[in-house]
Amino acid sequence: MVFSGRPPWWQALRKTGRVVSLVGLALLAGAVQAKGPVLIPGTVALAQLPAEAQTTHRLILAGGPFAHRKDGTVFGNRERALPARPRGFYHEYTVRTPGARDRGARRIVCGGTPPTRPAACYYTGDHYATFRQIAP
Repeated sequence: MVFSGRPPWWQALRKTGRVVSLVGLALLAGAVQAKGPVLIPGTVALAQLPAEAQTTHRLILAGGPFAHRKDGTVFGNRERALPARPRGFYHEYTVRTPGARDRGARRIVCGGTPPTRPAACYYTGDHYATFRQIAP
């Protein structure tokens, strides 16, 4: 059987919107072959964070010492900006802000146990208004 134009299954895919999905998968497959890290939208490479955030991340993995007494305390996720988890899953850590007289607005929030091996960490530079997951 010879098709002229598009094969018959094309219309069914187009109607259900799967063509967009197939195109997206094809683009993603091409991105995986690209050199360098491929980041999911909403993520940031650890190396792209400010040096102070990288230092804080290293301290988290080492278990401290931390400069602020609130570092390592439970983050309640009241803003619901992070994936829903039971209370006590997330802990927050201060990222030093040069020139700031207080803790500043920058934080890293990590979730999971033990705290030195978190399941996921998130960076906020605007005091919890937005978060980006840290990709190592």
